[in-house]
This record gives sequence, structure tokens and C-alpha cells, in this order.
Amino acid sequence: MKKSDFHYELPAELIAQAPLPERSASRMLIVDAADAAWRDARICDLPEQLRAGDLLVFNDTRVLPARLHARKQTGGVAEILIERISGSHEVRAQLGVSKKPREGAVLTLADGSAVRVLGREGAFFHLRFEVDEPLENLLQRLGQMPLPPYITRAPDAADAERYQTVYARHAGAVAAPTAGLHFDAPLLQALRARGVQTGFVTLHVGAGTFQPLRSEQVEDHHMHSEWINVGAALVEQIRRTREAGGRVLAVGTTVVRALESAAPGGALAPYAGETSIFILPGYRFTQIDGLLTNFHLPESTLLMLVSALAGRELMLAAYRHAVDARYRFFSYGDAMLIWPRAAG
Repeated sequence: MKKSDFHYELPAELIAQAPLPERSASRMLIVDAADAAWRDARICDLPEQLRAGDLLVFNDTRVLPARLHARKQTGGVAEILIERISGSHEVRAQLGVSKKPREGAVLTLADGSAVRVLGREGAFFHLRFEVDEPLENLLQRLGQMPLPPYITRAPDAADAERYQTVYARHAGAVAAPTAGLHFDAPLLQALRARGVQTGFVTLHVGAGTFQPLRSEQVEDHHMHSEWINVGAALVEQIRRTREAGGRVLAVGTTVVRALESAAPGGALAPYAGETSIFILPGYRFTQIDGLLTNFHLPESTLLMLVSALAGRELMLAAYRHAVDARYRFFSYGDAMLIWPRAAG
């Protein structure tokens, strides 16, 4: 399987550079793999697509303001993009610098705080913030929201709210679980009125989610690792939902990866730890009956995941329709609701 098998043409002007004024104003392309068909709708139509007793599972991770500006000892500028926090004051990060610093080098933040380079592993650096205050406090003071590289503008004050789901609870992500950005209080209330349940996993999205595949053969790619927590309460909620005939729908690919990782033999169980699951066409899903997701980059692992759910040819045809219909793409873009062949 080649990464070029998952290519599609996307005009740059369709990449959403900012959110719509209202979260739930987005469009939604409904793809039914059983009928190999799709139709245009809006995210506010989601309650009508669900039944009382269905369960929507969200990712409640909270995005850290993980992008920092610093200076090297030589006076050159450096940009720090935290990938994950690995200790109380230590992080794994990418560095945007003209020349990579050596172990022991010190970067200085805007307020004079020191960041020491402890080592390097591939594209990532191990850094220690030599400060007394909690690291999350420092990030709130000095950090910027880490907008994806395809958003070409600088982050502004509005992004602190809009590049965050309304139900975000557990800080640790450096990229938003973007399917959840469409939900606001009125939409959540409409779902409750419909009798739709909600549950939560946590997957702290890492900066590796934006790394492109470097090998043409898809099977040679190694996924980045991310931390997940699938709790006992959700496992029980899913069990009761299925016993009552309800469907389980993932809000975002991060939820799919969390649930499937917690069910390696097909039986869901509580799990907290790392996952590097790579879902490709041919994968047999055991934990979801549908997926709400955004549109994904060409040749990306996430496009491969949704192709595994609905079929590559159907998914690429639906993407071509989305381009022709001028949908908005990627993090601040529109949504897609996918009903796989096995959906009830």
C-alpha cells in the first residue's frame, strides 16, 4: 500500500484559516458506506442522525499553549514547540532554530527564564525549564496556542478559546481534537434532548500528528506514541449502551484510536498508557458504529484511518465532492459523519 494511494488535490483557499463565528455553524458531509453514497448537511443536523440511547464519545484533553519564543546564547531566535510534558519541568519538544543547539545549551525565554537542552532524540529535544513555578503556569503566561502548520497566520487571543473544545478538562495536548470544536452548549443540549448519551476518553494529542509519512510504503511508517486513558466508567457505559441496542459513535479519530487501543483482542477494558496504533484499510473495527471527524490532509495517517472505516475509493470520492462543494478543510474546517458498512 502506497501513501500516494491516499492523495487528493486540495486548493489552498479551502484550508480554513480561522473558525466560523459560531462553533455549530459548520457544514457536515454525511457518508454512508453501506449505500456508497453521501449527502450534504450541517453539524446542527447531527441530533437528527442519532437515536435515543446512542452514545457519543468525546476526547476531553485540553490543549496547552505549547509554543514559546526564546533566544539562544548566541542571540539567535528559537521557537519551542512542546510535544509532551515528561516531568514536572521537563518536556519533549521540537526546536525551530537555524542551528541545532548542543546538549547543555541554554535558551532564554521572554521573561528571562532559562530552558536547558538535556539531549536530543531524532527530531525531538529533551528540555528542562529551570524555573520554580509550575510549568503549566509558565505556559499560560508566555505560551501561544500551537496552531497547525497549515494555518499560516499567527495565533491571536480568540484562538485561546476556539482552538479548545468546550468540554476540555485534562491538560496535556499540543493539538486540538478538532472534531470536538464543532460542539457548543446549544448543540450539546439538543443532543441531550434527543436522548443521546455522552462519554469521555482522554488522548493527549502530540505534535507528531502533523508529521508527514516519509516512506512511500505505508506499512513502513511508525506512528508517534500518545498517552491515553479509557476509564472503567466509560467501559461500563459502552457495555450498557450495546446491551440496550444503542450505537457508539466516536467524535474524532483520537477517540477511535483510544477505544481500539483499549480493546486489543476485541474486548474493551480500562487502560491508561501509551498507544501508537496505526489503522489502515483492512483493519477490523470492534468498538465504534460511526465516526464524526474533520477532513484530513492528503496522504495522512488519519485519511488512512477513515478509509479503513468506509473504503478508500468511497472516501476519496467523497473528498472530491467536498472540494467541488467548497467545504472548509482541516482543523477549523467542516465535519464529516461516517457510517461504516457495519453500522446499525
